[in-house]
Amino acid sequence: MSGLGLNLDPATIIIIAAFLLFAFPVHEFCHALAAYRLGDSTAKYYGRLSLNPIVHFDPIGGGLLALTALFGGFIFGWAKPTPVNPLNIQGGHRGEAVVALAGPASNAVMAVAAAIPLRFILGSTLEVPFEVLQALYLFVYVNVILAIFNLVPIPPLDGSKLLFGFLDARTVYRIRPVLEQYGIFLFILLILPLFNGESILSLTVGRLALEIVKLLVGA
Repeated sequence: MSGLGLNLDPATIIIIAAFLLFAFPVHEFCHALAAYRLGDSTAKYYGRLSLNPIVHFDPIGGGLLALTALFGGFIFGWAKPTPVNPLNIQGGHRGEAVVALAGPASNAVMAVAAAIPLRFILGSTLEVPFEVLQALYLFVYVNVILAIFNLVPIPPLDGSKLLFGFLDARTVYRIRPVLEQYGIFLFILLILPLFNGESILSLTVGRLALEIVKLLVGA
């Protein structure tokens, strides 16, 4: 998936569809569901307590994802952020951590769910069309990537709220405003192509994801 030319091979199309139709919508729905269960109905009021991909689609984030996938490089994009009111969530910043974890956890569950039949097929003598195997493998890969990426503890990623959930209230009070104000600059640094065209995230998250996928599917 590298290079400067337009890449319209089936694998690229599957990746784009997996993100926009499944990985992103389920991720955001689980954020909304967790918040709703912890007392915050904001996402429900905005119609986001739904698995409908349309309500979670962000034109800029979705468009960027398609472009980075079609033209190669580290795939990058996002869904429409789920609206959450922290003041309504039970448990304070620890409740926020639960809401944040719900998204990456859903992607991990989907990755495992797709890896189980794929691992079985690869270990058997069943004759399955290559396109089916490819779709399952890429579905696992997409969800592993999204789960790991969102656990990076830098705002606005989910991992930052998980970090706050593990810290005491006094420490959170001190560091949260600083991280939320300047975290975006660190985030940009992480996605810039600095090492032979690869970013820090592509070198770490991308490679870690591949190793986890190999472990899951037994390949």
